[in-house]
Amino acid sequence: MYKVLVTDSISESGLMPLYEHPNYEVDRYDQLPFDKLFSIIGSYDALVVRSQTNVTKELMDHAPRLRIIARAGVGVDNIDVEAATKKGIIVINAPGGNTVAATEHTLAMLLALARKIPHAHQSTIHGNWERKKYQGIELYGKTLGIIGMGKIGTEVAKRAKSFQMNILGYDPYLKEDRANKLGITKASLDEIAEHADFITIHTPLIKETKGLINKSYIQKMKKGARIINCARGGIIDENALLAGLQSGKIAGAALDVFEQEPPANFTLLHHPNVIVTPHLGASTEEAQEKVALEVSAEIINICENQTIRSAVNMPQITGESQARMQPYLQIGEQMAGIAIQLLKTAPEKIQISYSGELLDEDTSLLTRSIIKGVLSHHLSDSVNLINAFHLLREQGVPYQIQKEASNKGFSNYMELTLYKNGEKVSVAATVLIGLGARIVNINDYRIDLKPEKHLLYIKHYDIPGMIGRVGSILGDHNVNIGTMQVGRSTVGGEAIMILTLDKKIDDPVDLQLQSIQGIKETQILELTSGYNSLQETSL
Repeated sequence: MYKVLVTDSISESGLMPLYEHPNYEVDRYDQLPFDKLFSIIGSYDALVVRSQTNVTKELMDHAPRLRIIARAGVGVDNIDVEAATKKGIIVINAPGGNTVAATEHTLAMLLALARKIPHAHQSTIHGNWERKKYQGIELYGKTLGIIGMGKIGTEVAKRAKSFQMNILGYDPYLKEDRANKLGITKASLDEIAEHADFITIHTPLIKETKGLINKSYIQKMKKGARIINCARGGIIDENALLAGLQSGKIAGAALDVFEQEPPANFTLLHHPNVIVTPHLGASTEEAQEKVALEVSAEIINICENQTIRSAVNMPQITGESQARMQPYLQIGEQMAGIAIQLLKTAPEKIQISYSGELLDEDTSLLTRSIIKGVLSHHLSDSVNLINAFHLLREQGVPYQIQKEASNKGFSNYMELTLYKNGEKVSVAATVLIGLGARIVNINDYRIDLKPEKHLLYIKHYDIPGMIGRVGSILGDHNVNIGTMQVGRSTVGGEAIMILTLDKKIDDPVDLQLQSIQGIKETQILELTSGYNSLQETSL
């Protein structure tokens, strides 16, 4: 049974998949004081919010069971995503549910701004008939600059074209061919400032976009331009906007979002060329039901099917891809467990290479599983698939991924190399059809090892009788050998021996093995069963 806490006002019908599912217990509070939230959050597995609830690091510190934070909407600026990632909590949103609502609200604001509808309405209901005062402008033939060509920006462009506007689009990921297909012109931010009669914003609020529309940008804008923001408050510097309005540089602004909500800059709100709405972009009955349905389905998919589609701190993962990659995920984590134990210390650099059939696979989850295996040895169960990369960055350890055409003699092949102070340890693995996963190389020694929980690694000289001496000591101590693999570079030179054991040997046995002439090193290795599933790993 998973316990789900819903705060803020969220569509009841949209939550029905959770209410009706036998594995979920849902508690809902439309308004929950923060101290009350702190006191109860510890007993919940998932938290569903809109924009009113601030999900802070301090709140997460009181939530040891919490594994999913769901935002019934697009923006997650009220959620400390970095803290959630560090704690291994999946943050999901509903990126498609309010696209139509936000798009239509943008067009409504665009038209209202062009035709001065709100001010004309207020004047008329107060008994005035001021047709000349509220003369507007047409959209026909005007240039619309769209900053942010994601889902909403794209839909705004499609609809604006029906007004026969010229569309300039800016987005760091916008390609020329996509712009051509949309029938718009790819432009820079400066080109939009120079040519656009209207500018509409559709980007998230991130470090790079905070204060994007500032004093210097407004100075570059075409005189008499109008600006619309139905995205996020803080993208526009409100003081700079007010100054631009007062100077006449900007002819008007339509704002649905503000730096502080409710807004505190009343001088801006009362400016005669400004129209405002109280963050209504996603506030339609249909959108609220859609976003609630979307996050409800996502929570169920994560918990029941280990499928992630809309996480902001994890790649998209399906249950089918996990099932297909399962053997690689398991051996990848075990390969990492062997490598980090042989290194005997935390690495200063990590290199992972894939070849053969793995070149055609999405290896992002496999890489996470390997990194998790490396970190788990020192950080224990605090590491999972969600926070693996975050913790690696926190430790200051760089990693590199290589994909090579050579198959290394196997249909699929992965190799992990750890570096520290000029030393390196490399371990390679493959999945053999019909035979399962195997460790096939350790530090350039070729072997064929099926990993087990208890391993004994021995580095020695290749001299006659070595295997018998090791076997005799283990037998004398009632330690049964499952398998034994040996690898050597040259006859009589250095070699390695890896044994799978039915139980862990203790230190006295290890010391006795080390006393055998010709043995350079022994090491007891302990492996987990490896990757199981997203649910067991993170939930």
